[in-house]
Amino acid sequence: MAIPIPSRQLFIDGEWREPALRKRFPIVNPSTEEIVGDIPAATAEDVEIAVDAARRALARNKGRDWASAPGAVRAKYLRAIAAKITERKSKLAKLEAIDSGKPLDEAAWDIDDVAGCFEYYADLADGLDAKQKAPVALPMETFKSYVLQEPMGVVGLITPWNYPLLMATWKVAPALAAGCAAILKPSELASVTCLELGEVCREVGLPPGVLNILTGLGHEAGAPLASHPHVDKIAFTGSTITGSKVMTAAAQMVKPVSLELGGKSPIIVFEDFDLDKAAEWTIFGCFWTNGQICSATSRLIVHESIAAEFLDKLVKWVKNIKISDPLEEGCRLGPVVSGGQYEKILKFIATAKSEGATVACGGARPEHLKKGFFIEPTIITDVTTSMQIWREEVFGPVLCVKTFSTEDEAIELANDTHYGLGAAVISKDLERCDRVSKALQAGIVWINCSQPCFTQAPWGGNKRSGFGRELGEWGLNNYLSVKQVTQYVTDEPWGWYQSPSKL
Repeated sequence: MAIPIPSRQLFIDGEWREPALRKRFPIVNPSTEEIVGDIPAATAEDVEIAVDAARRALARNKGRDWASAPGAVRAKYLRAIAAKITERKSKLAKLEAIDSGKPLDEAAWDIDDVAGCFEYYADLADGLDAKQKAPVALPMETFKSYVLQEPMGVVGLITPWNYPLLMATWKVAPALAAGCAAILKPSELASVTCLELGEVCREVGLPPGVLNILTGLGHEAGAPLASHPHVDKIAFTGSTITGSKVMTAAAQMVKPVSLELGGKSPIIVFEDFDLDKAAEWTIFGCFWTNGQICSATSRLIVHESIAAEFLDKLVKWVKNIKISDPLEEGCRLGPVVSGGQYEKILKFIATAKSEGATVACGGARPEHLKKGFFIEPTIITDVTTSMQIWREEVFGPVLCVKTFSTEDEAIELANDTHYGLGAAVISKDLERCDRVSKALQAGIVWINCSQPCFTQAPWGGNKRSGFGRELGEWGLNNYLSVKQVTQYVTDEPWGWYQSPSKL
């Protein structure tokens, strides 16, 4: 059952605040194409106010309230946020499904992961104090050295619409654990649950200005955040084109960035694996989250000896996927997020056909759904490596297929891409899996599965998929600056210059 969308303002300095220009824009339910609410549209004026609030939060009480408070203090707030998220799981999952179009079961799984991520970084915040003043072994006994890990300062966090609250949490939780103050700018296509995070922070009493949430368009709110001289770091997840613009803006002030960008990830299926198990992982790897996953294994590279039989299995599995309103029980594929994305994906499919590829199944709106941005899960065969569908990220439920004859050929096909986020290899031969995993040019490799993600393990890509790692201890390090402190510990003079008293 649908629920009303709460009407919120911008969350700045611990309170709800109307945007400076008083602009709002509509929320469209992608399942029905109906306007179901609206969200505030932040602009550069609001970015200025939020940055000021964040800097005050860091300076308050000489930093003792947040930045230099014991890790246990910050951990207490993170655990309180996790508890509130768990308490509101049902509501948040429904809001996520209505706003982004993802199946309710997936949205509920996301909200569990959100709470788990805040808990995990609470534990790391607890352990941070014990890591301070870690000694550095030196070759000279006259010196002692240690390392401090300090928060980077005010961080701008720009996040996407495919996992609205979860992708925000991947950045917010470690940034707060580290002692930073953050300004979150979620995607304008799905911001509802991120605004609800503001209400959670208000209820748990998070110190004002520690987390500020600005909804709005990229060029009106994201761009001034990325280029702001008093924002010390930008973490961005989104398209490679936008990531390049963020990096360019940050470069003017030599501002550090971490980028998690697009992908065109391969899944290699060898001939020795159970075909039904391989088929399920293949469709999960591409059609989960309605195909809108940066790490989607959307290029299937299958051994030629099983290709025909495997494709037949795949089509049967795909035709069994329940496509419906995300709130319907058992939904496994909902609409894509917007009309713009819907048109873009259909254009990719049309171009593939015009270039000579074959649509083996799908490729259009499901017949039983007359409204909403629904696209059938689509499999495209007879693909060449020069085709757009093989080379460019679709960000929708579209899988393209090529065959291979040797392991070396499979690896060459897999690595023939500008991207390097994820990759999967499916085979019973674990030695072969290890060999292929080492050869694949990707930040994440899955063996005999596709897409599992754990808060404890690093996440990020190579090549045009970006740089830096989120999650695990790597995610916390994204928001920490390392300071070396070295002390001269003897009473003996240094003795490099001749003392004037001895002249």
